[in-house]
Amino acid sequence: MNYKLVTTIERTDLIEKGDEIVIDVWPEFILNDAVANEWFFQLYEKFPEFQYWLLDGEEIVGIGNSIPLFWNDKLENLPEEGWDWALEKGFRDKEKNLHTNLLCALSITVNPKYQGKGISTEMIISMVQIGKKHKLESLIIPVRPTLKKDYPLTVIEQYITWKREGGQLFDPWLRVHEKLGGKIIKVCSKAMKISGTISDWENWTGMKFLESGKYIIPGALEPVKMDVEKNMGIYIEPNVWVEYKL
Repeated sequence: MNYKLVTTIERTDLIEKGDEIVIDVWPEFILNDAVANEWFFQLYEKFPEFQYWLLDGEEIVGIGNSIPLFWNDKLENLPEEGWDWALEKGFRDKEKNLHTNLLCALSITVNPKYQGKGISTEMIISMVQIGKKHKLESLIIPVRPTLKKDYPLTVIEQYITWKREGGQLFDPWLRVHEKLGGKIIKVCSKAMKISGTISDWENWTGMKFLESGKYIIPGALEPVKMDVEKNMGIYIEPNVWVEYKL
């Protein structure tokens, strides 16, 4: 595939175009994580060499976001807070001038025009290349299993053990990592926390929440808890820590 890899250092003009694709691809509620709202858009300024695009000519094929961080413990002890933890920690580590040793993937988004063409594999390979270029030890990823949204009532610890007839992992996104040599470390059960008013959730989902309880929301990996009396809906998303040795 003759796709070109460029980072923010070379092409700051692609940020806005990439964001438009992200908004189209991801469920709206996912884009309202409080930690992301505070830190994510600073990635292009503070960590430009770790934000990248794959291009087909001038068309964006995929968008990749990652952040380096410092970790001096076993990877088995990575925190349950996953994505939220990694994003904030990367910025805090930079403020402390810590010598980073890991690269953490934050987002891989594939342009809908190019989905189904193996682009996700190319995006991971590109992120691995970036990690190696900066002499980091491992790439860690709080993976969001693609089809878990279709099985929101199944606990993720069980879901990730499901296999196809040939013995490969059932989930297609986890299967991509498996084929590329990624190793599942463990579940991070509180990778993202998204909260909002009942009105927020109704705007994000197009649904109505007239009484308190747990609701299955399109695109959510777990049921979302609504508390009408407190005017609050809370979604805790589980992910899966995966490692690539660099």
